[in-house]
Amino acid sequence: MTAPPATVDHCLDVLLPTTLDVFPPLLNEHLRVARDHLSEWVVEHDLVRKPAARRRFEHADFAWFAAVTYPAADERGLCLIADWFAWLFLLDDQFDDGAVGRDPARVQDLMGQLAAVLLQDGDDPGTARPAIVAALADLWRRTIPRATPAWRDRFVHHIAEGGAAAMWEAGNRTRGLVPDEATYITKRRHTGAIYVCMDLIEPADLAEVPAAVYDHPAYQDALRAACDVVCWTNDVFSLEKELSVGEYHNLVPIVERARGLTRAPAVQHVVSAIAREVDRFLLGEREALAALPGHAAEAARNFAGMRSWMRGNLDWSARTKRYRDAGEETAHRPADYLDALAEAGT
Repeated sequence: MTAPPATVDHCLDVLLPTTLDVFPPLLNEHLRVARDHLSEWVVEHDLVRKPAARRRFEHADFAWFAAVTYPAADERGLCLIADWFAWLFLLDDQFDDGAVGRDPARVQDLMGQLAAVLLQDGDDPGTARPAIVAALADLWRRTIPRATPAWRDRFVHHIAEGGAAAMWEAGNRTRGLVPDEATYITKRRHTGAIYVCMDLIEPADLAEVPAAVYDHPAYQDALRAACDVVCWTNDVFSLEKELSVGEYHNLVPIVERARGLTRAPAVQHVVSAIAREVDRFLLGEREALAALPGHAAEAARNFAGMRSWMRGNLDWSARTKRYRDAGEETAHRPADYLDALAEAGT
């Protein structure tokens, strides 16, 4: 049989979905409530202002994304996750598409304000704060009751690592540096906030992962594999959107440069790497469950959340207009849709 051509569309529409068919799609029953809630929440917190920003936000459908990645969450948990998704993606836009992400000092200042919110448990310090910071305070106040102190410490640590990775990206942009493949892969887990999102499985499902499980080498290996599957899938789908605004922190162009490949073979290389990470996740999952019989139920529930994340991310990425068919307005002119959410008093 002749192998199919290595085209970008073939990888997106055939090879990548086939790779993740091992994980069945699931949908949370509270989607409609979460969608209505999220639409009100972003307005209440002044996170979506310009008409183009509103259209882009609606096209993304973050509530549906939350519903396919956290199918076991209760109604309140799903609403909380949908808000977290909108906040994380709007923050990502500030870093990737806006001036903030091209100035390490501004990234550091913003991350300091976000860290202060988390360390103060969301309390209002009585000073004017940027919209993206004030919205985090609301999210954190609602998340704390659903989590343990140990989880909170881990989550704050992952937020801090995400900030450090964002500063790394900003420094690269300032100096025109292109990272090597291995460094990019490690940093990508943090720039994509995927550890943060995997952490959110616990408060969403009200299911704590004990330290004995979380710290186990097999569990950690499976977690890293799941994170890579999600991040690299996102890189494949967001490739054209990111290149259109001059963003090169994406595994495809990194692979092109490192391995001397053209675009379609580079995409196929990344898709093949995703397939290997799926196998690595499944192996780590089996080994962890076998090694931790006393915590099998807690581990299995969290692994189920990782599975839903990998499959749900694929399905949302293929469905959303954020990456494909975004149109000239959103794909090529960030100033038209990017609200200034990181400035005090805005």
